[in-house]
Amino acid sequence: MKYTELSLIPEIQKAVERMGFVEMTEIQEKAIPVMLSGKDVIAKAPTGTGKTCAFGIPVIQAVDQAKKQPQTVILAPTRELAQQIAGDLRDLAYFLPDIRIACLYGGANMQKQVDQLKKGCQILVATPGRLMDHVKRRTVDISAVTMVVLDEADEMLNMGFYKDVRHIIDIMKARRSLSMFSATISREVMDIGWLYQRDAEEITVQPVEESLPKIHQYKLRTTGRDKLADLAQIILSGGYERVMVFCNTKFTTATLGNQLARLNFNVDCLHGDLSQAERNKIMTTFKEGKLNVLVATDVAARGIDVEDVDAVINYDVPESNEHYTHRIGRTGRARREGVSYLMYTPEEEKRVNELLRLTRNTELCRAVKFDDAHQKLVEEKVEKTDKWQIRSYF
Repeated sequence: MKYTELSLIPEIQKAVERMGFVEMTEIQEKAIPVMLSGKDVIAKAPTGTGKTCAFGIPVIQAVDQAKKQPQTVILAPTRELAQQIAGDLRDLAYFLPDIRIACLYGGANMQKQVDQLKKGCQILVATPGRLMDHVKRRTVDISAVTMVVLDEADEMLNMGFYKDVRHIIDIMKARRSLSMFSATISREVMDIGWLYQRDAEEITVQPVEESLPKIHQYKLRTTGRDKLADLAQIILSGGYERVMVFCNTKFTTATLGNQLARLNFNVDCLHGDLSQAERNKIMTTFKEGKLNVLVATDVAARGIDVEDVDAVINYDVPESNEHYTHRIGRTGRARREGVSYLMYTPEEEKRVNELLRLTRNTELCRAVKFDDAHQKLVEEKVEKTDKWQIRSYF
């Protein structure tokens, strides 16, 4: 189905054309007409299926441009996802200059956000914690909000925002619709639906084989002593120019970043203890191709859209199956082919086999083994350099 078949205002049609979209994805085809009709939606759809446009188009269409007070609130679990949603909405409202979108998230300057809110806006994109901060300070009034959207609802509610989300919904007395978009329908998502939705349209989108990212997956059994050398070897032997390496903790992230920097890798770290300004700077450098290796915690796994990541390396075995899926999904985007590696120790083999079985990757994930020549190359590189490029965060 084409966008031209929808009853959209001309300005949105022009914006969609400007963005290069012609055919709708399945989630867009199913969700947009329902949301345009004002009904509640609970949608289960895989990451990368076009969910932002699925709710973004009805949100933009519903705005009363004459009123400068918040009319729609979109909640997202992370600041990165909130920023990405706000950017996509601004693209959809490109030919509607009177529509203003405010993006509220923790780690950013509160006063700058207050100043932005004073100018007036119709759409709020926010993380629950920061929106609660503004509500408590009375720097934002959401009493007239009629439309609410929860994006990545499962992740948001699992991160401990359940009470905040409920409180935010409770104080929006003018609310007429609530839509939830989620990769999985968890118990918390079901609870919110039961409490706040009425006759919600249930939408399920299955992964389509042709649209799945082409990711060649490998697993590598290693030991604590060899782990750093094996990681360096993967990057060197693959000739990868843009790599994301995932760790489970901020301590491992910073330590590994320092170790790679000593091997002369062009590397930096991304984790939750960094200020928003630092995170933005690092991500900009990575997106512009000025940084070859980005070591990150799972805080970076959602909401970051870098199209040409050559490889994703799981330095630590992910703590959840969903984290594995979201991590490797950072590569193979925009119809490119990608590569992922899963490093594990003998003690973790049972967990790895279970993870691959549950994520249906058993047949795809092939074991990789390095030869002695490559191992020697990395060992020599480790011994010969002591250059320290990365700053320490601890």
